[in-house]
Amino acid sequence: MTRVQGTPRSTSVLRDRPWRSLALEAICLAGIGISIYLLIVHYEPQALICTNNGAVDCSAVLKSSSSIIFGIPVPYFGLAYFVGMGVVCVPVAWRSEAAWLAWGRVAAAVVGIGMVVYLIYQEAIVLHKICLWCTGVHVLTFVMFFVIISGWTDTGYARARYEY
Repeated sequence: MTRVQGTPRSTSVLRDRPWRSLALEAICLAGIGISIYLLIVHYEPQALICTNNGAVDCSAVLKSSSSIIFGIPVPYFGLAYFVGMGVVCVPVAWRSEAAWLAWGRVAAAVVGIGMVVYLIYQEAIVLHKICLWCTGVHVLTFVMFFVIISGWTDTGYARARYEY
């Protein structure tokens, strides 16, 4: 890691690699957009823009009993997840040396992956149908997980703890 002379440790890495926080914010914005669209489709099914042929059948997935958990449409969970992750991934939060924030971000990413695995199981094994919009959210969640895990050493907490 290259440190700029006279800059605090907590800001030097983010200046060297600002793409990580920016990429996470872009992922969150895309996830929020898709989640809002899927909420609109939940309440106005005619707004769906997706093929309904063979294994790819967004309508079947979005109208299934698997699309509601605890009486709440799944897109609400996606919206809450991406808004929350957007907050904890802003540059100032990424630089923070607070352990609870760094570990909370990792824990939320793991929970997101767990939810994706459950939803993929519901689509592929239970329904035998795939929703392309849902797959977009799954891919965004996986990429977010990878960026967060691979950037652990860029967090203020990890730098404060492991740098000399």
